[in-house]
Amino acid sequence: MARRRFFVPEVRRGTAELTGAEAEHLVRVLRVEAGQVFEISDNSKVYLAEIESARKSGVVFRVTEELPVTMPAVHIALCPALIKFDRFELLVEKATELGVSSIQPFAAVRTEYGLLQASRKRGERWRRIAIEASQQSRRDRIPEILDAADSLDKLSLDARTRFFLDEDAQDLHLLARIPAERNRGDRVALLIGPEGGWTNEERALALRSGWLGCGLGNTVLRAETAAMAAIAVIQAAWTTLR
Repeated sequence: MARRRFFVPEVRRGTAELTGAEAEHLVRVLRVEAGQVFEISDNSKVYLAEIESARKSGVVFRVTEELPVTMPAVHIALCPALIKFDRFELLVEKATELGVSSIQPFAAVRTEYGLLQASRKRGERWRRIAIEASQQSRRDRIPEILDAADSLDKLSLDARTRFFLDEDAQDLHLLARIPAERNRGDRVALLIGPEGGWTNEERALALRSGWLGCGLGNTVLRAETAAMAAIAVIQAAWTTLR
Protein backbone atom coordinates (compact mmCIF):
# COMPACT_ATOMS: atom_id res chain seq x y z
CA MET A 1 0.00 0.00 0.00
CA ALA A 2 1.38 3.40 -0.99
CA ARG A 3 2.30 5.77 1.80
CA ARG A 4 0.34 8.98 2.22
CA ARG A 5 2.07 12.10 0.99
CA PHE A 6 1.89 15.58 2.49
CA PHE A 7 3.13 18.93 1.26
CA VAL A 8 5.17 21.04 3.66
CA PRO A 9 6.21 24.70 3.38
CA GLU A 10 9.92 23.85 3.53
CA VAL A 11 12.49 21.33 4.67
CA ARG A 12 15.22 22.88 6.78
CA ARG A 13 18.10 21.00 8.38
CA GLY A 14 16.36 17.72 7.84
CA THR A 15 13.05 18.67 9.45
CA ALA A 16 9.72 20.06 8.31
CA GLU A 17 6.65 21.26 10.15
CA LEU A 18 2.95 21.64 9.48
CA THR A 19 0.97 24.02 11.68
CA GLY A 20 -2.52 25.46 11.98
CA ALA A 21 -5.49 23.73 10.37
CA GLU A 22 -3.26 21.26 8.50
CA ALA A 23 -1.64 20.02 11.70
CA GLU A 24 -5.00 19.79 13.46
CA HIS A 25 -6.41 17.76 10.57
CA LEU A 26 -3.50 15.31 10.71
CA VAL A 27 -3.86 14.84 14.46
CA ARG A 28 -7.63 14.90 14.93
CA VAL A 29 -8.85 13.33 11.68
CA LEU A 30 -5.98 11.17 10.43
CA ARG A 31 -4.73 10.46 13.96
CA VAL A 32 -1.06 10.49 13.02
CA GLU A 33 1.40 9.65 15.79
CA ALA A 34 5.09 9.99 16.51
CA GLY A 35 7.08 7.24 14.81
CA GLN A 36 4.81 6.87 11.79
CA VAL A 37 6.49 7.18 8.38
CA PHE A 38 5.07 9.23 5.50
CA GLU A 39 6.26 10.93 2.35
CA ILE A 40 6.58 14.71 2.25
CA SER A 41 7.26 17.19 -0.54
CA ASP A 42 8.43 20.78 -0.36
CA ASN A 43 7.15 21.24 -3.93
CA SER A 44 10.65 20.63 -5.22
CA LYS A 45 11.94 17.40 -3.72
CA VAL A 46 10.25 14.37 -2.18
CA TYR A 47 11.37 12.73 1.06
CA LEU A 48 10.64 9.81 3.30
CA ALA A 49 10.05 11.23 6.77
CA GLU A 50 9.18 10.04 10.25
CA ILE A 51 6.88 11.99 12.53
CA GLU A 52 8.93 13.31 15.43
CA SER A 53 6.02 14.89 17.29
CA ALA A 54 2.31 15.25 16.62
CA ARG A 55 0.26 17.92 18.35
CA LYS A 56 -2.69 20.00 17.23
CA SER A 57 -0.42 23.03 17.26
CA GLY A 58 2.15 21.42 14.98
CA VAL A 59 3.33 18.18 13.40
CA VAL A 60 7.11 17.83 13.00
CA PHE A 61 8.65 15.50 10.41
CA ARG A 62 12.24 14.26 10.44
CA VAL A 63 13.62 13.40 6.99
CA THR A 64 15.18 9.95 6.72
CA GLU A 65 15.69 9.64 2.96
CA GLU A 66 15.35 11.62 -0.28
CA LEU A 67 13.16 9.89 -2.85
CA PRO A 68 13.38 10.06 -6.66
CA VAL A 69 11.19 12.62 -8.40
CA THR A 70 9.27 11.60 -11.51
CA MET A 71 9.56 14.07 -14.37
CA PRO A 72 6.23 14.63 -16.17
CA ALA A 73 5.89 13.34 -19.71
CA VAL A 74 4.30 16.65 -20.72
CA HIS A 75 3.78 20.00 -19.03
CA ILE A 76 0.17 21.06 -19.54
CA ALA A 77 -0.88 24.66 -18.97
CA LEU A 78 -4.67 24.61 -18.59
CA CYS A 79 -6.42 27.87 -19.48
CA PRO A 80 -10.13 27.56 -18.71
CA ALA A 81 -12.64 30.35 -19.08
CA LEU A 82 -14.23 31.13 -15.73
CA ILE A 83 -17.40 29.14 -15.04
CA LYS A 84 -19.66 28.82 -12.00
CA PHE A 85 -17.38 28.29 -9.02
CA ASP A 86 -18.75 24.95 -7.82
CA ARG A 87 -17.95 23.46 -11.20
CA PHE A 88 -14.69 25.37 -11.51
CA GLU A 89 -13.55 23.85 -8.22
CA LEU A 90 -14.30 20.39 -9.59
CA LEU A 91 -12.23 21.30 -12.65
CA VAL A 92 -9.28 22.37 -10.46
CA GLU A 93 -9.45 19.16 -8.43
CA LYS A 94 -9.65 16.79 -11.39
CA ALA A 95 -7.13 18.68 -13.56
CA THR A 96 -4.69 18.45 -10.65
CA GLU A 97 -5.26 14.71 -10.32
CA LEU A 98 -4.69 14.37 -14.08
CA GLY A 99 -1.32 16.06 -13.81
CA VAL A 100 -1.54 19.59 -15.23
CA SER A 101 1.39 21.86 -14.44
CA SER A 102 -0.54 25.11 -14.15
CA ILE A 103 -4.05 26.54 -14.27
CA GLN A 104 -4.72 30.09 -15.39
CA PRO A 105 -8.39 31.00 -15.73
CA PHE A 106 -9.51 33.96 -17.78
CA ALA A 107 -12.61 35.98 -18.51
CA ALA A 108 -14.00 35.24 -21.97
CA VAL A 109 -16.43 37.59 -23.67
CA ARG A 110 -19.35 35.34 -22.67
CA THR A 111 -18.12 34.60 -19.15
CA GLU A 112 -20.96 35.18 -16.70
CA TYR A 113 -20.93 38.74 -15.35
CA GLY A 114 -19.22 39.14 -11.99
CA LEU A 115 -17.14 35.95 -12.06
CA LEU A 116 -13.87 37.72 -12.86
CA GLN A 117 -14.18 40.13 -9.95
CA ALA A 118 -15.34 37.38 -7.58
CA SER A 119 -12.42 35.16 -8.63
CA ARG A 120 -9.99 37.60 -7.00
CA LYS A 121 -11.11 36.26 -3.62
CA ARG A 122 -11.05 32.60 -4.63
CA GLY A 123 -7.38 32.08 -5.41
CA GLU A 124 -6.41 30.74 -1.99
CA ARG A 125 -9.35 28.35 -1.93
CA TRP A 126 -8.41 27.00 -5.36
CA ARG A 127 -4.81 26.57 -4.25
CA ARG A 128 -5.99 24.64 -1.19
CA ILE A 129 -8.06 22.37 -3.44
CA ALA A 130 -4.97 21.83 -5.62
CA ILE A 131 -2.86 20.93 -2.57
CA GLU A 132 -5.42 18.40 -1.32
CA ALA A 133 -5.78 16.86 -4.79
CA SER A 134 -1.99 16.71 -5.16
CA GLN A 135 -1.68 14.87 -1.85
CA GLN A 136 -4.48 12.46 -2.76
CA SER A 137 -2.96 11.69 -6.18
CA ARG A 138 0.62 11.56 -4.81
CA ARG A 139 1.99 14.24 -7.08
CA ASP A 140 5.55 15.42 -6.61
CA ARG A 141 4.58 19.06 -7.16
CA ILE A 142 1.46 21.17 -6.79
CA PRO A 143 0.22 22.85 -9.99
CA GLU A 144 0.60 26.60 -10.09
CA ILE A 145 -2.77 28.34 -9.75
CA LEU A 146 -2.49 31.74 -11.39
CA ASP A 147 -4.77 34.73 -11.00
CA ALA A 148 -7.47 35.07 -13.61
CA ALA A 149 -6.57 37.06 -16.72
CA ASP A 150 -8.91 39.81 -17.89
CA SER A 151 -9.26 38.35 -21.39
CA LEU A 152 -7.94 35.73 -23.80
CA ASP A 153 -5.15 37.96 -25.09
CA LYS A 154 -3.84 38.56 -21.55
CA LEU A 155 -2.92 34.92 -20.93
CA SER A 156 0.78 34.42 -20.15
CA LEU A 157 2.02 31.21 -21.77
CA ASP A 158 5.20 29.41 -22.77
CA ALA A 159 4.00 26.47 -24.85
CA ARG A 160 5.11 25.15 -28.21
CA THR A 161 1.80 23.39 -28.88
CA ARG A 162 -1.52 25.08 -28.19
CA PHE A 163 -4.97 23.49 -28.47
CA PHE A 164 -8.30 25.22 -28.07
CA LEU A 165 -11.55 23.32 -27.84
CA ASP A 166 -14.20 24.74 -30.13
CA GLU A 167 -17.71 23.51 -30.89
CA ASP A 168 -17.23 24.77 -34.46
CA ALA A 169 -14.28 22.38 -34.94
CA GLN A 170 -15.91 19.15 -33.74
CA ASP A 171 -15.11 17.39 -37.03
CA LEU A 172 -11.39 17.90 -36.33
CA HIS A 173 -10.71 15.75 -33.28
CA LEU A 174 -8.02 16.65 -30.77
CA LEU A 175 -6.28 13.37 -31.64
CA ALA A 176 -5.80 14.59 -35.21
CA ARG A 177 -4.07 17.71 -33.87
CA ILE A 178 -1.48 15.86 -31.80
CA PRO A 179 1.89 16.59 -33.48
CA ALA A 180 3.74 13.61 -34.91
CA GLU A 181 7.03 15.04 -33.65
CA ARG A 182 6.89 15.39 -29.90
CA ASN A 183 9.27 14.87 -27.01
CA ARG A 184 8.96 14.05 -23.34
CA GLY A 185 8.83 17.25 -21.35
CA ASP A 186 7.13 19.30 -24.09
CA ARG A 187 5.03 22.26 -23.01
CA VAL A 188 1.42 22.17 -24.16
CA ALA A 189 -1.38 24.67 -23.53
CA LEU A 190 -5.08 23.81 -23.49
CA LEU A 191 -7.75 26.49 -23.89
CA ILE A 192 -11.30 25.79 -22.67
CA GLY A 193 -14.15 28.12 -23.52
CA PRO A 194 -17.02 29.50 -21.41
CA GLU A 195 -20.51 28.09 -21.01
CA GLY A 196 -21.81 30.46 -23.68
CA GLY A 197 -19.19 29.47 -26.24
CA TRP A 198 -16.61 31.49 -28.15
CA THR A 199 -17.34 34.65 -30.10
CA ASN A 200 -16.10 34.89 -33.69
CA GLU A 201 -13.66 37.55 -32.59
CA GLU A 202 -12.17 35.23 -29.95
CA ARG A 203 -11.83 32.42 -32.48
CA ALA A 204 -9.99 34.72 -34.86
CA LEU A 205 -7.72 35.95 -32.06
CA ALA A 206 -6.93 32.40 -30.97
CA LEU A 207 -6.03 31.35 -34.51
CA ARG A 208 -3.81 34.40 -35.00
CA SER A 209 -2.08 33.57 -31.73
CA GLY A 210 -1.16 30.05 -32.83
CA TRP A 211 -3.92 28.06 -31.14
CA LEU A 212 -5.12 24.92 -32.96
CA GLY A 213 -8.90 24.58 -32.95
CA CYS A 214 -10.21 21.06 -32.29
CA GLY A 215 -13.06 19.07 -30.78
CA LEU A 216 -13.78 15.93 -28.79
CA GLY A 217 -16.53 14.33 -30.84
CA ASN A 218 -20.17 14.98 -31.62
CA THR A 219 -21.56 15.35 -28.12
CA VAL A 220 -21.71 18.71 -26.37
CA LEU A 221 -19.71 18.58 -23.13
CA ARG A 222 -19.74 20.85 -20.15
CA ALA A 223 -16.59 22.92 -19.85
CA GLU A 224 -15.19 20.94 -16.92
CA THR A 225 -15.92 17.60 -18.61
CA ALA A 226 -14.26 18.75 -21.83
CA ALA A 227 -11.18 19.84 -19.90
CA MET A 228 -10.82 16.45 -18.18
CA ALA A 229 -11.27 14.53 -21.42
CA ALA A 230 -8.77 16.68 -23.33
CA ILE A 231 -6.16 16.50 -20.57
CA ALA A 232 -6.43 12.70 -20.57
CA VAL A 233 -5.94 12.57 -24.36
CA ILE A 234 -2.87 14.84 -24.20
CA GLN A 235 -1.35 12.92 -21.30
CA ALA A 236 -1.82 9.63 -23.14
CA ALA A 237 -0.26 10.99 -26.32
CA TRP A 238 2.93 12.03 -24.54
CA THR A 239 3.09 9.31 -21.89
CA THR A 240 3.20 6.57 -24.54
CA LEU A 241 6.38 8.03 -26.09
CA ARG A 242 9.34 5.67 -25.93
